[in-house]
Amino acid sequence: MEIELTNEKENPLLRRQEVYFRLKHDDEAREGASPSREEARGVLIMKLRCSPKHLVIDTMRTEFGKRETVGYAKVYEREDRLREVEREHIIQRNFSSAGEEREEGG
Repeated sequence: MEIELTNEKENPLLRRQEVYFRLKHDDEAREGASPSREEARGVLIMKLRCSPKHLVIDTMRTEFGKRETVGYAKVYEREDRLREVEREHIIQRNFSSAGEEREEGG
């Protein structure tokens, strides 16, 4: 997977960096599947050189037929600030495993 940061800006009020990205996924081994949020987080963490506890992906969208995903992520200065500001479902999407979410929801 290849990642391109299309826009970055600092948000001093919320003490975070806001990042718009484009993720190109041409992997033939994946058989055309879109990357999971967990895979995208891993690539972003390496690119931005930040702690996994400080990064959340807010949105990810893949258009039908394209091997490209666009998204919006936020990198906080501190983990406690992330938990104060972010909505609960965004935190769960980024930090809970899929199995845990299904058990709680169903």
